[in-house]
Amino acid sequence: MTEPKIGPLSLFQQGADNSASIRDSNWARVNLTDLPRFDAPSVLAQWRRLHAGQGDFEPPTANADLLEGWACYHGGDFEQAAFIGLQQGGRDGLALANRATAIYANYVEPRESTRLMLFRQVADQAAEQAEQDPEDCQAHYWHAYALGRYSQGVSVAKALALGLGGKVKGALERVIELQPGHADAHLALGAFHAEVIDKVGILVGRMTYGVRPEAAIEFFERGLALNPHAANGLMEYAHGLQMLHGESHHARATSLFEQAAAFIPVDAREHLEVALARASLAD
Repeated sequence: MTEPKIGPLSLFQQGADNSASIRDSNWARVNLTDLPRFDAPSVLAQWRRLHAGQGDFEPPTANADLLEGWACYHGGDFEQAAFIGLQQGGRDGLALANRATAIYANYVEPRESTRLMLFRQVADQAAEQAEQDPEDCQAHYWHAYALGRYSQGVSVAKALALGLGGKVKGALERVIELQPGHADAHLALGAFHAEVIDKVGILVGRMTYGVRPEAAIEFFERGLALNPHAANGLMEYAHGLQMLHGESHHARATSLFEQAAAFIPVDAREHLEVALARASLAD
């Protein structure tokens, strides 16, 4: 069984037939009232903090339109950010479009079928970018991120059977090879190791996918050392501990959620992550 490929610009090209598109898919608004406002100067001034998870990814300082797109992204207008990124194109424009679309799908989009479509669209688009430009670290990362979230949506077990697991792992390892300081890639690899072990067990996981419980912990710890502000990383670590060790690590997992919930967020994504952490604790 193979999954259908969604072309790189399908979000725009399908608008006329009621399929999801940037302008016709009714992207939901971020349901938070205290989101910060950004403009190009404030994005540049806070770039290192805002992009701490992405290693040495440089800001598009020469492109005023892309800076406007990043201001939209950090302020929570993911739809406009994705639109601007796709309009600009190139490595920097597609990095913005992929990020805005994937983060919107993960934290905001309420329709499961649309979420999966958006993840698959980003995964296919980023994979095509990476094939054309093997040194494009962000293309490899957003391919892995979107394909990983898609896999969770269709079930990790099904995704592994389809061979998607190896693609996710390979892309993340390539990110770290290109950019060892890419915190998000380390955190995602930790989650990958933990989820595979949770689904197939330690022995099969080690023999088939090369995953190990101790490696999962090492990736989580390294990712958080590189970016201590990663609220989502703390939550992924907590989930990973629960998958690897169950109730024996419940106290540690709860502590990680509490740390995430206590963060002071600086942009829309972090607001969404902190809200999720607080909601999880309340449940």
